[in-house]
Amino acid sequence: MVNYHLVLFIFFSYIIIFVSGFSRNLPIIPFDEGYSHLFGDNNLMILKDGKSVHITLDERTGAGFVSQDLYLHGYFSASIKLPADYTAGVVVAFYMSNGDMFEKNHDEIDFEFLGNIRGKDWRIQTNIYGNGSTNVGREERYGLWFDPSEDFHQYSILWTENLIVFYVDNVPIREIKRTEAMGGDFPSKPMSLIATIWDGSDWATNGGKYKVNYKYAPYIAEFSDFVLHGCAVDPIELSSKCDDIAPKTASVPTGISPDQRRKMENFRKRRMQYSYCYDMTRYKVPPIECVIDPKEAERLRAFDPVTFGGSRHHHGKRHPRSRSRLKDDVSFI
Repeated sequence: MVNYHLVLFIFFSYIIIFVSGFSRNLPIIPFDEGYSHLFGDNNLMILKDGKSVHITLDERTGAGFVSQDLYLHGYFSASIKLPADYTAGVVVAFYMSNGDMFEKNHDEIDFEFLGNIRGKDWRIQTNIYGNGSTNVGREERYGLWFDPSEDFHQYSILWTENLIVFYVDNVPIREIKRTEAMGGDFPSKPMSLIATIWDGSDWATNGGKYKVNYKYAPYIAEFSDFVLHGCAVDPIELSSKCDDIAPKTASVPTGISPDQRRKMENFRKRRMQYSYCYDMTRYKVPPIECVIDPKEAERLRAFDPVTFGGSRHHHGKRHPRSRSRLKDDVSFI
């Protein structure tokens, strides 16, 4: 009989080794082998190479696609090129969720891309929910060191039993460690991979001040280089297929390497615009898993003194830098 926990341990040792610098070696799959159309009728278009897809937002509808399998942990990635020009109110999401199976206690791991008015930059937001903990938002928001509408860039999620890491072009930008204090708030149930484009006019740009302007439609998000490298789960029996894909041998997992950690810290120092841990207007006392860094608190307080201001804990909204400064501090690359 297969030792399920041993299989998971070996599998994720293998995964973390790749993510520590060799994730490009993971197999890229054709769209039809890993994903299915979710919504949007003709607003989803598979390109002739079979490995790329466009999803479109117009006056009629947005669009989306979903993985054919459920996964319990793994490494998941796609290269994405976002719409250009005026994109206020447009939301592109690449995320994991099981909301269709667990309506009242669902889990999520989210990348969300928030459009902007002309001359202002896209922002990227990460978030997690576990066991329906939607009353505790764990959002972080960042600017990027490039224009994500000019070319494709790789966005990846590593999800293990005790760790979640978000990556942009193989640079880790956020690490979430499971703690006893979080309890069931850490995502722990099988999830699907989903990508969508939709109208978030009521909240996405400056709290809903700027809406989607369909004069600039259609808005097209382009996806390619799909990696679905995880423990597939039978949706009926909820049994794992990890034993089918785990390698025969692997080293003990090492997590984020020292070089990757340096890059992550530099990215966060230069590009983080909001963290729920420091949001004093939202939480008078930070959620229990937060570790407050006084230097980080000071940076965010200077960025947005209303949200993060006053004392030790705080948070911030958008105010992205001008596009001319996008490439001026990429020493972490």
